Amino acid sequence: MTLSSFRAQPRQGHLDRIKRIYGFLCRFRHFKLRFRVDEPDYSGIPKMQEYDWEHSVYGNPTEDIPADAPPPLGKRIVLTHYFDANLMHDVLSGKAVTGVVHFYNKTPVDWYCKKQSTTETATYGSEFLACRTCFEQIIDYRQYLRYLGAPVYKTDYAWGDNDAMINSATIPDAKLHKRHNILSFHFVRSMIACGYINLQHIKSECNIADILTKHWGYQSTYELIRPIFHFG
Repeated sequence: MTLSSFRAQPRQGHLDRIKRIYGFLCRFRHFKLRFRVDEPDYSGIPKMQEYDWEHSVYGNPTEDIPADAPPPLGKRIVLTHYFDANLMHDVLSGKAVTGVVHFYNKTPVDWYCKKQSTTETATYGSEFLACRTCFEQIIDYRQYLRYLGAPVYKTDYAWGDNDAMINSATIPDAKLHKRHNILSFHFVRSMIACGYINLQHIKSECNIADILTKHWGYQSTYELIRPIFHFG
């Protein structure tokens, strides 16, 4: 993703970086994606604290469920999502990068890695943009599965590693101090008010989405990647 910005006029340094990328990928040549359809065990995950969103500016919203979707059949699908942002990933423009990983039950089905459109001056703002992107994709995936006739669990689990951003999104009394983040702020909170997304904080070293946003080496990424891949 980073190197794609220089496709128009690549230089020798970019070629050297590509060689290092191939060397990195070579270490994972035995890894394979495996489809695991059993549901993840989230019995130990705390439920989001219930707040009175009805008396907030968002009212009492509910999830928009299509009326023309076919009746659900088959095994239930629990969706899990990890998101992260890397502040000032691009030193030329100062823009951060958004990384999102989506799971159907225990299988990673999609991952998203893209430079953000605006330049943020703090991690808080870049994380809110990443969370908004994640939530927009959550809406798409839930509707997509419903139209395929798959039963979708009532709650999605989303994980981010910025505690300040998580608190601002999940507590109705939280206030926004940066006006340029206002649309992302309200969109994320309106989805939380609907009640079908359980947004939780996770330690950065356990956040799978970190591998999509940071220039990490083999030693740093191996332990994050190993649980979701089959190798041998």
